[in-house]
Amino acid sequence: QVQLVESGGGLVQPGGSLRLSCAASGSIFGINTMGWYRQAPGKQRELVASMTEGGGTNYADSVKGRFAISRDNAKNTVSLQMNSLKPEDTAVYYCKLEIGTVYRPVYWGQGTQVTVSS
Repeated sequence: QVQLVESGGGLVQPGGSLRLSCAASGSIFGINTMGWYRQAPGKQRELVASMTEGGGTNYADSVKGRFAISRDNAKNTVSLQMNSLKPEDTAVYYCKLEIGTVYRPVYWGQGTQVTVSS
């Protein structure tokens, strides 16, 4: 079974930076998409950024120009560089993996807390 392990969350002041990392392990096969979602208290989980195995990216409008997603296909890892952080970026960030089989299974990490506050 696939497992996703996240790291890099923490407390940072507005304007600061954090880098999140996610490592996938297990029975991973087929073309896949990896990405990051976030969920603030009382709000819907939303897409932050995603990246296909071929390098295509998708960003939420709220993070464009500030966040950058990258991945290492050989290692099945994905990272999210977050710059110019704002208090509204505060949320639990989740790593997501979708495998492109006919079943299209989706796997989630446990989440890592990002808090942007003075």
